[in-house]
Amino acid sequence: MEINIKKRNGSFEPLCVEKTKKMVAFACEGLEGCDPIELELDSNIQFIDGMSTKEIQKVLVQTAIEKVIQNKEDGYGNAIKSTNVNWQYVAARLFAFDLYKEAGITRNYKFFGYGNFYELVVKLSEMKLYGDYLLENYSKEDIMELSSYIKPERDYLFNYEGIKLLADRYLIKGYNKEVYELPQERFMAIAMHLAIPEGENKLEYAKQFYDLLSSLQMTVATPTLANAGTSFYQLSSCFISSVGDNLWSIYDVNQKFSQVSKHGGALGIYVGKVRALNSEIRGYKNASGGVIPWIRLYNDTAVAVDQLGRRKGGATVTLDIWHADLYEFLELRTNNGDDRRKAHDIFPAVSIPDLFMERLEERGTWSLFDPFMVEKHMGYRLEDCYDEVDDKEFTRRYLECEANENLQRVTVPALDIMKKIMKSAVETGTPFIFFRDTVNRANPNKNSGMIYASNLCHEIAQNMSESEMMEEKVVTEDGDTVVITKVKAGDMVTCNLNSINLGKINKEDLAKNVPLQIRMLDNVITLNQMPVMEARTTADKYRSIGLGTSGYHHYLANHNIQWESEEHLKEADELFEEIAYQAIKASMEIAKEKGSYPLFKGSEWDTGEYFTRRGYTSDRWKQLQKDVHEYGLRNGYILAVAPTGSTSNIANTSAGIDPIFKKFFIEEKKGSFIPKTAPDLNDQNFWFYKEAHTIDQQYSIKACGIRQRHIDQAQSFNLYITPEVRAKEILDLYVQSFKNGVKTIYYVRNQTLEMDECTSCSS
Repeated sequence: MEINIKKRNGSFEPLCVEKTKKMVAFACEGLEGCDPIELELDSNIQFIDGMSTKEIQKVLVQTAIEKVIQNKEDGYGNAIKSTNVNWQYVAARLFAFDLYKEAGITRNYKFFGYGNFYELVVKLSEMKLYGDYLLENYSKEDIMELSSYIKPERDYLFNYEGIKLLADRYLIKGYNKEVYELPQERFMAIAMHLAIPEGENKLEYAKQFYDLLSSLQMTVATPTLANAGTSFYQLSSCFISSVGDNLWSIYDVNQKFSQVSKHGGALGIYVGKVRALNSEIRGYKNASGGVIPWIRLYNDTAVAVDQLGRRKGGATVTLDIWHADLYEFLELRTNNGDDRRKAHDIFPAVSIPDLFMERLEERGTWSLFDPFMVEKHMGYRLEDCYDEVDDKEFTRRYLECEANENLQRVTVPALDIMKKIMKSAVETGTPFIFFRDTVNRANPNKNSGMIYASNLCHEIAQNMSESEMMEEKVVTEDGDTVVITKVKAGDMVTCNLNSINLGKINKEDLAKNVPLQIRMLDNVITLNQMPVMEARTTADKYRSIGLGTSGYHHYLANHNIQWESEEHLKEADELFEEIAYQAIKASMEIAKEKGSYPLFKGSEWDTGEYFTRRGYTSDRWKQLQKDVHEYGLRNGYILAVAPTGSTSNIANTSAGIDPIFKKFFIEEKKGSFIPKTAPDLNDQNFWFYKEAHTIDQQYSIKACGIRQRHIDQAQSFNLYITPEVRAKEILDLYVQSFKNGVKTIYYVRNQTLEMDECTSCSS
């Protein structure tokens, strides 16, 4: 009986086993330990009349991926796990071949591989899936030149998880999920978009940007990866907003949150100015409901504005550790207590000053105040000051508050508060920690404002302030009644993120890689379609960016450096100093060309204090300090290390600055089982990949503190604990983080818990 196979276009043809053999051989070509005959035999395909080519491909892909980790026996009959990461690349190639065939059908070309990129740009522009600005800024000849520059063979750099994630989430598809865009075309569309501000040099920069992206030497943030080149180009990951102590401000931030969430961003919200439970309202005693009802409002917005049904919105809410509502705040995500006072979809963060950590160490007491009553009795707000090295303003004012007998407070042991924080961290992974004095002392723009909180992933540290409603009036225009609201804009922070893939480069590559990434990020600010006007004005004032890294553990393993070693700490210092130097120098060079950010004058970049604080005394640093003073900086904030969860998977490297979770494991997704390994796992690097929960966290803390010296913002820094760890040891992790100059702590990752990831901040 003749077996007919259903092709992708719906037609049937007789089974030709040689076609399958040829495709499998092509997928295995050049990959050590990957025998095409072995794959054919192990797939054990039962050809059935009417079977589709897509079904055949799916079986081959699944077989290849299952061969990454296999159970075998050693010479003594013991069961062992054997790994060959190259099978991930076989599976990735087979998956890519599937994409090529689907794209050929959708775009109506007959050959295998990539079609005409110019025709794709025209087609997707007509469908409003690409922005018109691509055809407006690039001629047909320009796009044809860039089309010929595309390197389809770079699809072979992806492992299976990477190319599948890119295809599922980020490649531009038709309204019925038809495949249009292929991986290298996505990279070229991003490069073209981000090169537009370069004017007559845009073609050359588009090629250079494309090379970085397509060689996986860098990753862009999730919104940039998804939206660059499209008709709606919101390119920022996160936003941070501050809430004033009034109803208008509370709902103003909620409206901003809804717009941010609608367009794929997450929001950091600072609520420390809002009066506490039972505070006064217009002189009426015990009238305030405190911060919890408003946090629940933001929680409901996160759930309701769910980003086209893809995922719920994300928000972190920060409260100061001296706020009277602290205890209830720390119970937000726990399962005990009154559920009407919970906010299970919000990620709480606590802002901690030096003084609290000092009281904690000496086992002293700590007082909780209502910020409204502090202002009423003292004439100032505690949250608006911090401790400098030579002027401990916060400590002085806090002690004044404690000394005022007329000022109501709750006084408790500092250790009691820390126990509450640790209990919540062990159970929920949160609250995140924000060491406010450490952050503000290092702020290069303290002359222009203050930093109250961070974003959802806790790597951003930039000046912020609430907006204020000044006036509302009714006017008549052309017979229509118009309500005009006049608002004094605050500083609403935007997170514009890229990451250097350290797993794919060496220190020598940074001098070329970093300047291009700084230029790309600066262009993101120029091009970005902001969902909120205050975010636009703040971005224009500071032109803040956040260049970070992924592949940190991958880099250490590539260089045979153990995580728990002095060599690691030395390498961290040298590596991140080089990144800092190249990044600051690049921003200075762009300032020469395009001008400084408007608030540069009087900043610590300008005065040189930024450099002297960090002990940069070598000749090249002294010259850079002089050049920055003379020519300025393009960007007010430059470095921030994001978690890079999903984008590091695309780039086939380890996430952010984290150690790997496991050397190899089986991940279940939607009923399928996908074996995963540490990046490029082999016999040479096997013992340099120590798993996160087995690592002495003190080495991670020391390394974080060392890196922090070179990073003007912060790092998404996780602590890893096991169920066996004692409370005293957890406490010491917090204390040592503070002492080592760590600015923020993201999750406490308990081995028994799974944490939600922020895909907005992945870069």
